[in-house]
Amino acid sequence: MKRTKPEVHETAPNIFVELGFPDAGSHFLKAQIVAELYRLATIRKLSQAKVGTHLGISQPEVSRLFKGYFREYSVERLIKFLAAFNRDVEIIARAARSRNRAGKITFTSEAA
Repeated sequence: MKRTKPEVHETAPNIFVELGFPDAGSHFLKAQIVAELYRLATIRKLSQAKVGTHLGISQPEVSRLFKGYFREYSVERLIKFLAAFNRDVEIIARAARSRNRAGKITFTSEAA
């Protein structure tokens, strides 16, 4: 059987836009926050049960969260989860670089 190489193309940083999610910006922000929570839990070698205790949710909820099922969580609640991991979260609003488009939301992690 002859194998064909998969087609590869460059995409925007937000895959949820490519997938046609209606609220792609919010979903991407949530995914970035959850990825940071996962990174912090991994670095600290915490079990999902310990993460759940830390965040005030059950182990099955942590499992779902880390598997990408986070629609039911608001950005605000995910930010509170970051704070529970001893992370300071700053929200800075500044003028957009272009007046012809809406502002953007970015997430940046300072690894510790």
